[in-house]
Amino acid sequence: MERGRTVYILTNFTHTTLYVGVTSDLLFRMIEHREKFYGGSFSARFNLNKLVYYNSFLTIEEAIAEEKRIKGGSRIKKIKLI
Repeated sequence: MERGRTVYILTNFTHTTLYVGVTSDLLFRMIEHREKFYGGSFSARFNLNKLVYYNSFLTIEEAIAEEKRIKGGSRIKKIKLI
């Protein structure tokens, strides 16, 4: 996994919930998700810690735009992307 501006999708063990996020350090962010660093967060409440998709970009603006595009799509579109 690369460092950079990365869009990622997480799911839980049963694949019932999806989470789309953006980060500049994917490895560190995955550790935060797995350890439930933010206990009240969406990913902690739904036990989202399985990385199913990631894509890196040159700029943070590109990554944020892609995150918004993915979040705006349906669940079916997210699954096709994965």
